[in-house]
Amino acid sequence: MASLNGICWSELSHAYGFAGNLEPLLRSLYDFPPESRPAVAPWHTLWSSLCHQGDVYSASFAAVPVILDALGTRPKSATLSYFQLPVCIELARVAHHFEIPVDLEKSYFASIAKLPSLVAEASISAWDADMTVVASAAIAVAKGHWNIAELLINIEPGDYTEVLSWYQSR
Repeated sequence: MASLNGICWSELSHAYGFAGNLEPLLRSLYDFPPESRPAVAPWHTLWSSLCHQGDVYSASFAAVPVILDALGTRPKSATLSYFQLPVCIELARVAHHFEIPVDLEKSYFASIAKLPSLVAEASISAWDADMTVVASAAIAVAKGHWNIAELLINIEPGDYTEVLSWYQSR
């Protein structure tokens, strides 16, 4: 939980104001809460606070290293949001040219760079198609291939066959 230390969350902002409420939610990620039961899991609040309708905030850039640090403690226990939320934050940053606070830049970019190794460690578990897509997008983001990650994140699973058919017919 070293990534939580030294961050003054109440000085950072998220979609609904100051981010003082995020620290306990981020701390809970080290327990790998389920995503299927929103009343129990912190993910709904983290998503709506940190990556709200394509906007990101200073707290978003402080949260990514925490999310990925938590994932690094038990990568085999990864659920979708451990990869997807950092990917979407990075895609929003790039698309909208959001500035990262200087004091958060180093840890933010270092954590994004760890995505491929975290994907490799997490890949020991069985994955469904959604996890495979998000993990692939995480690798693309880490390598600076934002357009590939954007495509992977935004394509609807029901459209895979149609997109493949379109591609093969070109």
